[in-house]
Amino acid sequence: MNTRESIRDDTIRAGLIANGVVIEREGLATTSPAPRYALEKNFAALFDPGLVGKSLEKAIATWQTENLTAGALARITMMRKGAVAGGEHILVRFPSGETRRMAPGLSSIISKAVVENFAPRFLRKSAVIFLSESRNKIVSRDDELARAIGLEIRAERSLPDIVLADVGPRHPLLIFVEVVATDGAITKERKKTLSDLAENAGFPVMDAAFVTAYLDRSHAAFKKTVDSLAWGSFAWFASEPEHLIRLYEGRAEVVKTLADWD
Repeated sequence: MNTRESIRDDTIRAGLIANGVVIEREGLATTSPAPRYALEKNFAALFDPGLVGKSLEKAIATWQTENLTAGALARITMMRKGAVAGGEHILVRFPSGETRRMAPGLSSIISKAVVENFAPRFLRKSAVIFLSESRNKIVSRDDELARAIGLEIRAERSLPDIVLADVGPRHPLLIFVEVVATDGAITKERKKTLSDLAENAGFPVMDAAFVTAYLDRSHAAFKKTVDSLAWGSFAWFASEPEHLIRLYEGRAEVVKTLADWD
């Protein structure tokens, strides 16, 4: 399979050129064999053999600040720090003030962002009912809270990566979150399964929300799964925490949106 077009469009033009890493020579015919791309001068300067240690770190930081978008800078910060504590673990702070350790990795970084950034931004009074690192390993589950709102946490395989509750409104709201590092988004089928789970707990669909959480819009995982996202669900990006994509399905009287939960 010829992959030159996807490399050119997705990697070089949408990524490297847009972020000031590469420049494109103008005036060349499409079929010209002449060199077309080159490293941008300021970026190429970072490869100076004489630039080492703190000088190199300072030069890299300066280049990043001047050339990368806010989302790209946020991604770098999260990947670098990830609030790592206790060796190679990521520390997640719950709305209650409690903390849990998660294994290192992209999924854990996104999960941390959901609990610490998404929940307080879009929910009135958030609580974590269920949090997992994978389909098999549970980091935290609040059975007492789950029972109080009628949610049965027994079939872990049917649960998403995170279950949040907004206990601020008169009628609590359930928020099911799938964390996508590679795949596993909220598809039409997945939404139906989670809707049934909510209804079995006594929650009408209008009092449940379905969110797919990604690192950012430029990440391969989003591009891979965006066309399978369920209508009536949301997409959220850790690198742009103040924004939320709503896949509106045209039935305002049925769809309860997070945007309405100010």
